[in-house]
Amino acid sequence: MNPFTHPDPLVSLIITINRSDRWQVYRRLQELGIPCWCPSDGTLWVEIKGCVAAILLRSTVQQFTRSRSELADWLDRCWTTSIVTTSHH
Repeated sequence: MNPFTHPDPLVSLIITINRSDRWQVYRRLQELGIPCWCPSDGTLWVEIKGCVAAILLRSTVQQFTRSRSELADWLDRCWTTSIVTTSHH
């Protein structure tokens, strides 16, 4: 099955990345072991299999679409966010 004509529900199309950044995102996702394709129409298709892949995709895309100050603010929020966990004994 060709993923570009009948994508699986777990395949996402990213269209907000300019072409030069798209190739860098593609290469980084490949390094992370996340299946992705760049067909000749300039789009980027990414297969997401689970939460970790979705988080890695988001993080990778943000590196190329956000300003340095936005990334610094996001990182600061991550460090200061309290995480509430529940445990069942």
